[in-house]
Amino acid sequence: MNRQYILIQTPTLLLVLAFFQISFAQGQTVKNIDGPYHNGMVVCATPSASKVGLEILKKGGNAVDAVVAVQFALAVTYPEAGNIGGGGFMVYRNARGESNTLDFREKAPAAASANMYLDSAGNVIPDMSLATHQASGVPGSVDGMAEAHHKYGKLKWAELVQPAIDLAHNGFAISKKLAGSLNWGSTQFKKLNPGKTYLLKDTVWKEGDLLVQEDLAKTLTLIRDKGRDGFYAGKVADEIADEMKNGKGLISKTDLLNYHSIWRKAITGNYKGFKIITMPPPSSGGIALLQLLHSVESYPLHRWGYNRDSTVQLIVEAERRVYADRSKYLGDPDFYKVPVDSLLKPAYIEGRMKSFNWNAATPSSSIQPGSFVGYESDQTTHYSIIDSEGNAVSITTTLNGSFGSKIFVGGAGFLLNNEMDDFSAKPGVPNMFGLVGGKANSIQPGKRMLSSMTPTIIEKNGKLFMVVGTPGGSTIITSVFQTILNVIEFDQDMQQAVTSKRFHHQWLPDQVNIEKDAFDSATMEKLQQKGYKIITGGVGGRVDAILITKDGYQGGADPRGDDSKMGY
Repeated sequence: MNRQYILIQTPTLLLVLAFFQISFAQGQTVKNIDGPYHNGMVVCATPSASKVGLEILKKGGNAVDAVVAVQFALAVTYPEAGNIGGGGFMVYRNARGESNTLDFREKAPAAASANMYLDSAGNVIPDMSLATHQASGVPGSVDGMAEAHHKYGKLKWAELVQPAIDLAHNGFAISKKLAGSLNWGSTQFKKLNPGKTYLLKDTVWKEGDLLVQEDLAKTLTLIRDKGRDGFYAGKVADEIADEMKNGKGLISKTDLLNYHSIWRKAITGNYKGFKIITMPPPSSGGIALLQLLHSVESYPLHRWGYNRDSTVQLIVEAERRVYADRSKYLGDPDFYKVPVDSLLKPAYIEGRMKSFNWNAATPSSSIQPGSFVGYESDQTTHYSIIDSEGNAVSITTTLNGSFGSKIFVGGAGFLLNNEMDDFSAKPGVPNMFGLVGGKANSIQPGKRMLSSMTPTIIEKNGKLFMVVGTPGGSTIITSVFQTILNVIEFDQDMQQAVTSKRFHHQWLPDQVNIEKDAFDSATMEKLQQKGYKIITGGVGGRVDAILITKDGYQGGADPRGDDSKMGY
């Protein structure tokens, strides 16, 4: 691909950034100069949302202002995962090196119960946690944006929400990938939303078609004018409650009023002199990432090389053990004592790796969650932003599955999440991503479900070095992990690190999923001879990241989608 010219195509494909006067809505071929930049950068899932964020930075807004504007713009331009009906996590680091994290993850409604998805025989009812009104947790995105803006924002709230209103009201030309997604979802939209026509069309969607969302524009206007109360109270809250009543859902107006995001202390660790700042529980991503990095730190990955057999074997064995721990020990810290310190002790992690044998794959059936003294027993989107002052934000937000539950709030025009599937419906029974869980992640009223989201910021010698994250369900953790290694160990620039082929292992099922051509034939043969089951496909993730170099900000926008990097 010519790095100077890129065709805008879909809700997650590479687009190199720039200064320019063009309308992304028209899907033109765009000339870009691939940085680096010095004043600010936005990397996210759609060009339209990147453009919104960049314009906020140019107006003098800071990174958090741009985050708010991008979040609402993605709710319009990336309906598969951008949202006001979902939730997420934010990792923040200001120019002085002070960090903070915001948990705006969804919560179980007050009427939720541990066995709500089980039939009379105790078996999980298929799809009940995925495609019904009972699949939705209480949304956190709007409260999260309001809270972030209140604490760190600089520009007026209304100025940050308005671009999304304009995109919804005036419409935007959809990409080829979004057209495909809308056509794929149309049958379910019709089935689950009788009497509603959101995201539907009499004919098939095609690249360049104009998508107008008037009801969503009205909802965003209420949020612009009333802030948090424009969503959690008044007309929109009434519409959510009516939707729940009509579909036998659980979210009440009281649940909405009682929802509040939480500031939590970042989890930090070190890898070869780099400081890792990442998300604490109820994200499992931060702990898992730090465990993975420490598991491989003492090995000569740089000498072995990118995706060579020894490198892959070591990483897979580390992932096998870390995902086993995830299944038992991680959950909402407000309801469950997560043994963070024990899980991150170097001696514990090193002990877990001692059962690893270079001569053969370790069967997952022989690996159980670790033990220590004193302990009692998909669809997502990410964006990374840096402003001219050096404030940085890494934020991952989600509806869970593609288009969430695929159920719209009548009159309000937005999609509901199906995050309740991220709870453990029954110990040992996998969720939609194949992840298993237990007591720590059981359903309880008001509890936040466990997540794999891993927004992360990295420092080098006390200075900002990288902002990184990705969507991808259970593959989020491994995608972030490998992207970091690609830069630190394998000397790749940010775009190369994001573009490089990835692989994934999560303990159960006992297989290694790889992207096509991720391994050469010799590597594949060596791993298979040692007993590794390798499957092509099933590797998610669309990493959006920024690297700070001596020359300025260098972006990496994932070519697996329409993802766009823009700076100035």
